[in-house]
Amino acid sequence: MASVSIGTRSVVGNVRRVNEDAVYVGENVWAVADGMGGHAAGDVASALAIESVKDMDREGLTTNDVRAALDAGNAAILTHGRRHPLQRGLGTTVTGLAGLVLDGLPRWAIFNIGDSRVYRFADGCLTRITVDHSEVEQLVQDGVITEEQARVHPARHMITRSLGSLPAPEPDLWVLPQHAGERFLLCTDGLTNELTDDEIAGVLEAHDATVAADQLVERALAAGGRDNVSVIVVDVDK
Repeated sequence: MASVSIGTRSVVGNVRRVNEDAVYVGENVWAVADGMGGHAAGDVASALAIESVKDMDREGLTTNDVRAALDAGNAAILTHGRRHPLQRGLGTTVTGLAGLVLDGLPRWAIFNIGDSRVYRFADGCLTRITVDHSEVEQLVQDGVITEEQARVHPARHMITRSLGSLPAPEPDLWVLPQHAGERFLLCTDGLTNELTDDEIAGVLEAHDATVAADQLVERALAAGGRDNVSVIVVDVDK
């Protein structure tokens, strides 16, 4: 498995009073979650999702293990809602990166439920791996609106898939080869609602993982910081 260097930061932002994001930086798994629900305890939902992610941070991980861990997180959130009726309806996004071995070769598994994102940066090019589970993403995919219009669309916060749902949501899952020198960015929409992909790429091009994580958050705050902002930068060492 490749060795990595990590940068991470999570802040409440300039407007919100509670940070409903949660992050996990492990040995073999990294993830961000963006809780939803406000008084319905979005911070609890994101924490429960991250607990499920922690449980799969081990060697010998398979794609089935990833799916099982996310199913467990979904069940834990539903159980919490049943036990705490005032918080019923809580939910969260979750997206992340995990190392695994397939056919004897090291691979990355990228998983996603919701509209937090994973990007890959390599050879000066930023590529979004994940697809947002949101109403505006569907409009973009259908050619109804552009990416720029999506950034300000009134329905941009309407999520179509999240943990805390019945039936359990199906995660998107991608398996990629590992390459020395590549970099991954995991982030909640508090970053991508404030910065364009070109701005993100510029920061990733200029800084190492630790500084890049800090700079991305600082720029999101300077651009408004209207939501919680969480990032993890994973550098695959050369």
